[in-house]
Amino acid sequence: MAIVSIKNKSKYSSMLAGNFGDISDFWAIASVTVTSDATTVTFADIPSTFTHLQIRSFARGDRTGAVDSGNLRIRFNSDSTSTYPMHCIEGNGSTASATAVTNETGGWAAFALAVSSHTTNVMGIGIIDILDYTNINKNKTIRALAGVDSNGTGSIGMSSSLWQNTSVITSITLTNRESTNIISPSDFALYGIKVKV
Repeated sequence: MAIVSIKNKSKYSSMLAGNFGDISDFWAIASVTVTSDATTVTFADIPSTFTHLQIRSFARGDRTGAVDSGNLRIRFNSDSTSTYPMHCIEGNGSTASATAVTNETGGWAAFALAVSSHTTNVMGIGIIDILDYTNINKNKTIRALAGVDSNGTGSIGMSSSLWQNTSVITSITLTNRESTNIISPSDFALYGIKVKV
């Protein structure tokens, strides 16, 4: 697997890495482009040489009905039996709400997928941070900022999830939480973040 340094030496990159005082490097690990309907997108054989991971998504699902967006489900190391508690704050331009779920079978990136009710060229955008993914002394935290806009309407969500497991994360599987597909031309990129101490 090719790993390329982005070397984004800026205070902004440090903030995304969760470290406000030091400079960080982003390294491109892998990317996936969905060219036909897919039930899963997987990043496997993730190297353990970084401090944090980040996924950037530009994605669409085939969920139907009068809904604002779709949600990405995130599972680590093919684990579909653990529960992933999740919290989300969301807004659509006129109302705001909060959600808490304790028994999900995967973490969330809420509102990361555009859906069938959006026009064809509309995509959901997500930035998903996975913190301390190699630390065997703690459970793993996911935090996500995602949203979708459709000519002035849409929704945005900030969500956090917890994988209640201390294992090193070696693979990440993304699915459409609503049990539908991730569709073309969705793109996903995985980055490693090295924090300079």
